[in-house]
Amino acid sequence: MYGIAILGFGVVGSGVAEVLDKNSDRIARGASRGLELKYIVDVRDFPDSPYRNLLIKDFSVVENDPDVHVVVETIGGVGVAQDFTRRALKAGKSVVSSNKELVAQHGCELLALAKENGVNYLFEASVGGGIPILRPITQCLAANKINEIYGILNGTTNYILTSMIKDGASFDDALRQAQANGYAEADPTSDIDGIDACRKICILADLSFGRHMNPEWVKTVGIRAVTADDVAYAAQSGYKIKLLGRAVSNDDDTVSAYVAPHLVPTENLLAGVEGVMNGIVVRGNAIGDVMFYGAGAGKLPTASAVVADIIDAAKHEHSRKLISWDEGAPDMMRDSALLESRWYVRTEKTQYITEKPQSKAVIDAAFAGLEVLSLFRVLD
Repeated sequence: MYGIAILGFGVVGSGVAEVLDKNSDRIARGASRGLELKYIVDVRDFPDSPYRNLLIKDFSVVENDPDVHVVVETIGGVGVAQDFTRRALKAGKSVVSSNKELVAQHGCELLALAKENGVNYLFEASVGGGIPILRPITQCLAANKINEIYGILNGTTNYILTSMIKDGASFDDALRQAQANGYAEADPTSDIDGIDACRKICILADLSFGRHMNPEWVKTVGIRAVTADDVAYAAQSGYKIKLLGRAVSNDDDTVSAYVAPHLVPTENLLAGVEGVMNGIVVRGNAIGDVMFYGAGAGKLPTASAVVADIIDAAKHEHSRKLISWDEGAPDMMRDSALLESRWYVRTEKTQYITEKPQSKAVIDAAFAGLEVLSLFRVLD
């Protein structure tokens, strides 16, 4: 049997155990072998869990068991998760992760460590939850030079903005509703300030452009400042407000990347991505635009992507998946403000620009003395 250990028995970890259990026959056929969940590592006790007999607290048991072939890391963060991932890879075990923070910050290093030890480091669930996106980029779209990738990468912010658009809710009321429904954490900072989306666009850019992009290099703006007035004015003009992560490959081999609220035309497919759903657009030089849509989070959708990686790891036990990217540097980034765009600007009073803007000086003069209340890039 092909042994599996799960690290962390929270929402995703418990979902992985459930999917492995209820779809065991189908998973075994896909992996061409039987799979056995041997251990679940967590510092907490779960006396009422049907998997309580598999729970242990000492990771070294997993590390030193030769019958464990795949370690599933669903702990989150970069502390213990990074330590356990390194140790598992060095012990010759493939690692499957849903940990976007760890992959975004240390994916390049961990992929190199996996290569060094002849195993795999897979992380399909780290970006789109249940949406298959990383595997299509590396396999189905491998014949393309990817020029741009962008999309709605965070279900919590999309739920909040959808409530503001459809129900006329204020930002604060929509956030409280998201928390009450379990779509937002008690501390929603990572979501509403765009940090989660930033990590995801970095992983997508890493795979698409072949170089590591540190989240610290990416200008990130969340949705705290979006108001009901912005939503109403956008609707009057035929737009919806969406938080997008975007990465563009420039002609000079630099990358421009950012996260920010956008005005999306109502006829654009992304405008119809509502609630906690995600939508990701990949632009290739051969295929053009392709869009991936689905549940970007949630217990079973995310577990579905994790288990797909487990199957992949089992199939490639004696070979490596060709997933990697090179180290990056801050000088590979070009300021995203230099990307040509149309902009929506809301001020405290009306002022018209009668002269065709020919320079930044003309624009600055036109808005001199005006307090800019809102500023959104328009997605064309």
